[in-house]
Amino acid sequence: MSIDFTPERWVQIKETYRRWWARELERPLIPVQVVGRDPGRAKPDGSYLGQDNCNDFSISPEQIIDRIDYEISTSHFLGDAFPCCSMHGFGPGVIAAFLGATLDNSTGRVWFHPPSRKSIGEIHFRFDPDNVWFRRLCDIYRAGMERWQGQVLMTMTDIGGNLDILSVFRPGEELLMDLYDEPDEVKRLAWEAHEAWHQYFDALNAVLQPTNPGYTHWAQIYSEKPSYILQCDFSYMIGPDMFDEFVRPELAASCRRLGNSFYHLDGKGQIPHLDSVLSIPELGGVQWVPGDGAPDCRHWPEIYQKIAAANKNIQLLGGFDVLDAVTEQLGSGKGIHLLGGLLSAPEKDSEAIRKKLARYGIE
Repeated sequence: MSIDFTPERWVQIKETYRRWWARELERPLIPVQVVGRDPGRAKPDGSYLGQDNCNDFSISPEQIIDRIDYEISTSHFLGDAFPCCSMHGFGPGVIAAFLGATLDNSTGRVWFHPPSRKSIGEIHFRFDPDNVWFRRLCDIYRAGMERWQGQVLMTMTDIGGNLDILSVFRPGEELLMDLYDEPDEVKRLAWEAHEAWHQYFDALNAVLQPTNPGYTHWAQIYSEKPSYILQCDFSYMIGPDMFDEFVRPELAASCRRLGNSFYHLDGKGQIPHLDSVLSIPELGGVQWVPGDGAPDCRHWPEIYQKIAAANKNIQLLGGFDVLDAVTEQLGSGKGIHLLGGLLSAPEKDSEAIRKKLARYGIE
């Protein structure tokens, strides 16, 4: 039994998301993936790609894709959902490994460590097309393109954020001190990381396109144009002046190079940077993550009101209860993309979900 998604559905998805990016869609985007469909075949022996086994090269790319195909075949796609293959098993910020850091998954989660301790002046970032992790990812992407022929959208891997990359090679307090002691070296490396980031992004897309039916990333917002959700988690530890000096210029440059961009605003420590982020004309939207232990997204109306007032789109984390609350606070669901508990709803809830989708004008 094949994956439950037709070419006609892809036409509809592309048109809907195109209107959403252009802020012409008056309703929110609500993707719902309902699990429980009979895939029509036995579960394959191949392992699902995850952080715990991403270093097991004995699993062939074809085995990885076959297992993912099975998992996708167990789902129905409601609302604005589409079949998506998440390629984040190599850990968050895998460009660090592309650039020579050690990938360590001995704990079951991926962490990156510098191969050796160097002064900031000794560190250089260059695109390496022969890197073992980059080549492995390319091989898996090729297997996916061959298997699905454009029916499934493969996400861009979690490449990472700019100063977050530097913080792998200058860990702990080292990079913080460099901002004061070696600001020119920090900026040099930030722009070296910027160029390497976009070279890897383009090289991976050269494998995916034109077969991949579009572009997306770990936040699973569809785009017909090259797209990514940018971030700088390191900025939690710096003030607005340093953000504007060391982060914003590169962030703005990446927004200009991408067709559609988002920013991952992670935690209360990044709220002071929101105005600076929203002032970037080419930025398409913001995803706000309150962080562990903080009230969920319905409790931050001032954040969403500010984003909406800047004419930017919003990615909202949560379920229908959160969406209902934020829509009421804003007076409209326009510009919202919902990500959260609806990505793996049980099939028994299908009818109730369809009724909730209908309230937002989604058949």
